[in-house]
Amino acid sequence: MHIEFRHLRTIKAIHDTGGLSNAADLLGMTQSALSHQIKGIEDQAGVELFVRRTKPLRLSAAGMKLLAAAESILPQVAALEAEFDGLITGKAGRLHIAIECHACFEWLMPVLDAFRKAWPEVDVDIRPGLAFDALPALRREEVDLVVSSDPETLEGVEFTPIFDYEPVFVAAASHPLARKQFVEAEDFRGQTLITYPVDRHRLDVFNALLTPAKVEPATVRQVELTAMILLLVASNRGVAVLPDWVVRQVRYNSDYVTRPLTAQGITKRLYAATRTADAGLPYLSHVVRLARQEAVKLQRP
Repeated sequence: MHIEFRHLRTIKAIHDTGGLSNAADLLGMTQSALSHQIKGIEDQAGVELFVRRTKPLRLSAAGMKLLAAAESILPQVAALEAEFDGLITGKAGRLHIAIECHACFEWLMPVLDAFRKAWPEVDVDIRPGLAFDALPALRREEVDLVVSSDPETLEGVEFTPIFDYEPVFVAAASHPLARKQFVEAEDFRGQTLITYPVDRHRLDVFNALLTPAKVEPATVRQVELTAMILLLVASNRGVAVLPDWVVRQVRYNSDYVTRPLTAQGITKRLYAATRTADAGLPYLSHVVRLARQEAVKLQRP
């Protein structure tokens, strides 16, 4: 037996309207064509689907089974069609994100909160477990956007600038280095450096300052939460280097000092990495715009 969606729609239309004539009008076909279609279904099934000579036309026991299937399957098909239509028009889709920048959670959550209100049909998720394999995961289509400060030349991947920021030195107000106008690589010798628990090559203090100068701090202590890093710094348990937008509040707290790295300061840039094939998706462009707007808010005094 070969049942098609049109057969299910036919059974449901006849049941809902109570007759061939009304069902034919609903389906946009002639009554003769509808009768021919019903006979074809019954010939395939080997059973009668309707109790003949009843008004309104009534389904047989076999017809009721087919109706139950129609009422179960057709809404699923309609939902799938609507989902595909949303994908085609860019109203629906998936936005799974991997973050190479550990501190980025500080600004990303407000961005995603605004995004979900504008794009309620887009499935949003953060994949923290892919932080160390983010760009390969993007190419494998396991994620759809990667927040990174290390752009690479990768086939099929585009890096869109989000915003620039300055990594700054943070120490307790009583720390000896607090008297300096800026700090340099040599100042970190003998210090306990408190960092996020990520590879060194992803930490600004190492890739932009210490590693090129071949300077090693006395100890590196890894801490997950920004608030805990600041608490340890205020307690003089070590020093840290954090993005300027992370420490915007402590600049005015007498427990801390913030200083530029080097006399000129160091500027870094965050990027949104996406697949080139997805460049036309409107919600991807929108989330980048929201990220830029949120960055402006965070960097205001």
